[in-house]
Amino acid sequence: MSVGTVPPPPALQLGAVAGAGRPGGSRIACPLPDGGLLDVGSLATAQRGPNPELLTAPNLDRLLEAGRGAWREICEWLATWRADPERSASYRLPDEGLVPVLPFTVADYVDFYACEQHARNAGLIFRPDAEPLTKNWRHMPVGYHGRAGTVRVSGGTVTRPSGQRGPGDFGPSGRLDLEAELGFVLGGTAPGPVTVDAAAEHVFGVVLLNDWSARDIQGFETRPLGPHLGKSFATSISAWVTPIEELAAARVPVPAHDPEPLGYLTPGGPHGARGLDLELTVHLNGHRIADPPAADLYWSPEQLVAHLTSNGAGLRSGDLLGSGTVSGPERDGFGSMLELAWNGADPVVLPGGTRSWLEDGDEVVLSATAPGTGGGRVSLGEVRGRIRPAA
Repeated sequence: MSVGTVPPPPALQLGAVAGAGRPGGSRIACPLPDGGLLDVGSLATAQRGPNPELLTAPNLDRLLEAGRGAWREICEWLATWRADPERSASYRLPDEGLVPVLPFTVADYVDFYACEQHARNAGLIFRPDAEPLTKNWRHMPVGYHGRAGTVRVSGGTVTRPSGQRGPGDFGPSGRLDLEAELGFVLGGTAPGPVTVDAAAEHVFGVVLLNDWSARDIQGFETRPLGPHLGKSFATSISAWVTPIEELAAARVPVPAHDPEPLGYLTPGGPHGARGLDLELTVHLNGHRIADPPAADLYWSPEQLVAHLTSNGAGLRSGDLLGSGTVSGPERDGFGSMLELAWNGADPVVLPGGTRSWLEDGDEVVLSATAPGTGGGRVSLGEVRGRIRPAA
């Protein structure tokens, strides 16, 4: 965004904040177009809004469990209040003293590997003499189970992790990385399998997600079982969840599949599998280093849900699914330092120096915009974190 450009207004979003006269408590809030915050619970109680018992809760947990009918009704009702500053003025929260908190309790966290360009780049880096994509990659959404307890809200610091970097070598990670991703927030408990068509009823909304990664720890531990301690130390998400209905104008067909997915991954409707045409941006220490395009994700949110539950595993309200790193075909669209600096071979140039990996004191900010349902573009907020030295 150039100097002087007016930033896009926030999409209709929901989250939770603490402070401002409620010590130890939190409340559901909604960003207003002018940058303020709407006290959703107080508004719902005073104006007899839909399902006030869901909106006076301290976070989105009860709302997520309520299901799509309640989600749609509440979002339509909130939209009318957001659009009228005079009517909503009495329910604005103070401009100071509020701290965003984790918007929902994370039940389970699964991170996928759904971007073909990122998978290809990683293959070219680590297997330069072999086919970049593994044999299973085009047949199913590949993923791993993360650690729900280390998912945190945007802001604050991320401590550099320590671990085994090689045989007999334990110490702080020297190859700390970022991963620019989307996170899909699920609601409504359901036994598995959940069909790809039914999966749409469980995708509440989208957050921005940074899956911090210690590449040296990850590299030594990954074979044969995959990511573990190199990933589980921290995952950051944005404070605000954008309901999926608010992103209707961003739904686009996913890239063409070859081969055709199996039946359980093939939607039955006329539109086929649909992803999200969102524009992500990565800033490192205030310098814009990449603009990853989410439209390049090979698998849709609904396909991720269908695959996750295809073995009979059920869904829990509050499940969080990461898309995996979003990367485009050119360097300025790569969503990780692994790719941007090509595993250290071509460092990223910043004002005053270069970076192959994240250093102590570095601050990473991921943001995104989407086409608005009424035209123009809207903001999906940001997720930020600053690296602090190893404990």
